[in-house]
Amino acid sequence: MWQFFIDHWRDGIEILVLATCIYQIYRAFRATRGAQILVGLGTVLIVLALASTVFRFEVIQWILTRAAAVLALALIVIFQPELRSGLAKLGSNRLFQLYGRRRIDFLERLGDAVLNLSKKRVGALFAIQQEISLKEQLETGVMLDAYFSPELAYSVFYPKSPLHDGGMIIADERVAGAACVFPVTEREIADRSTGLRHRAAIGLTERTDAVCVVVSEETGSISISENGDLIRNLSEEEFRDKLSKIFVTGKNNEPDNNPDEQLDGEDPVADSSDRDLVSDKTKPDGWVHGHTS
Repeated sequence: MWQFFIDHWRDGIEILVLATCIYQIYRAFRATRGAQILVGLGTVLIVLALASTVFRFEVIQWILTRAAAVLALALIVIFQPELRSGLAKLGSNRLFQLYGRRRIDFLERLGDAVLNLSKKRVGALFAIQQEISLKEQLETGVMLDAYFSPELAYSVFYPKSPLHDGGMIIADERVAGAACVFPVTEREIADRSTGLRHRAAIGLTERTDAVCVVVSEETGSISISENGDLIRNLSEEEFRDKLSKIFVTGKNNEPDNNPDEQLDGEDPVADSSDRDLVSDKTKPDGWVHGHTS
C-alpha cells in the first residue's frame, strides 16, 4: 500500500489539479452563452476524434492534429468575455489581501446610495451579480464600466435621466450596465398591489443567484430579493445588516417568514411608476423594465 502511494502520488496530484481546473471552468461558463458554444464545440471534437480513431480516418486525424494550435487561439477569441470575467474573479478572490475591506467599502456605498434614493422617493432597482452571469440581461440595456457611487446611482435613477427606465446591474463591485430588462416572476402573488419592479426583482433572483435591491418610488420603502424571496419595508439597520449577512459573513441562512406573507399587507401602495412599466409597444411576454417615469 505504501509503495503504491510512493509510486503514484504524482498521479493523484494531477487528477486533483485537473478536477479543480475543470470545476472552475464550469463555474465560469455556466449560465452563459459561452457554455452553449463550449458544449457544442466539445461535442463535435469528441465525435470527430472517436470516428477518426474507430474508423481510421487518417485525413480527419491529420486535420485535428494540425488544427489544435489554431483552435486554441480561436477559443481565446470566442471566450474572451468569459476569460476576462474569470480573471476579474480571480483578482477579487477572498484569498487576496484587502478583498474584505474592498467589499465592505462597496456595501457602505451601496447602502448610502439606497438610503439616499429612499429618502428622496426615487424608485430604483439594483441587481448584484454573483456566480451566475447576468450577461443576457446586460445586453438588453446600456453597458457601462463605472465605479459605483451614491452620486452615480442617483444620476442614473433620477426620473428625467435617459437611463432611469430599467435596472442597474453591478458586477465585481462596478456598474456593468443600466436600463436593463429583468424577467418577471411567474409565481402567483396574493398581494395584487405588488408592483412590477418588485416582481422583476423576484423573477431575476428565481432564475439566477443575483441579489436584487428595490426602492419604492411611492413610499421610499427598501426591499431585498434573494433566491426568489422578497423581504420588504427594511429599516436602515435591517438593510445594512442583511447586506452584511449576504456578502460578508455569508450567514444568510436564517429562516425568514413566508415570502408570500411578507408581500401581503406590506407596502400596500404599488408604485405608480410600476403600473406604467410596460409601454404601448409590443414586448416579449414575461419581461419588463424595472422602472419608468
